[in-house]
Amino acid sequence: MTEYHTFDPLIFPDSKILILGSFPSIKSLQEGFYYAHPRNQFWPILSKIFHEKADTKEEKIELCKKYHIALFDSAKSLQREKGNSSDTNLKNIEVNDFEGLLKEYPCIELIAFTGKKAEQIFNTKYKHLAIRKVLLPSTSPAHASMKLDEKLQKYKALFQEILGI
Repeated sequence: MTEYHTFDPLIFPDSKILILGSFPSIKSLQEGFYYAHPRNQFWPILSKIFHEKADTKEEKIELCKKYHIALFDSAKSLQREKGNSSDTNLKNIEVNDFEGLLKEYPCIELIAFTGKKAEQIFNTKYKHLAIRKVLLPSTSPAHASMKLDEKLQKYKALFQEILGI
């Protein structure tokens, strides 16, 4: 079992939506950025919704900044078997400090989880927080039971409601 530590949040003073994954995949840790696995559908979904390129790290950061999106993970640290990014493989999970984060960034009005594990980890410590929370489908290649267009519509509906796009 190997212990990992997550990235700092990608967040801006005017971020409105905090999107939480469970923990970076091994590929994301290698690349040093969120949702870096080439088959993860997160960036293609955001690119289609906002009609913006999201190919480079810089383009992805700019997209998030422009549309008031923050990215972070529910887990601060954990243990998992080497070479396995599956959410079912996460053990000894330490949760990030979301009370502190929300105090520091008061513009955040909604937390959107990219899958059930991200929500479950968050709720172990912060279910009581008085902020709207939404569960979105996972964009991971492991969640192939839902088609890309169906995921796209769920993400788009949320951004239309919160950001008015």
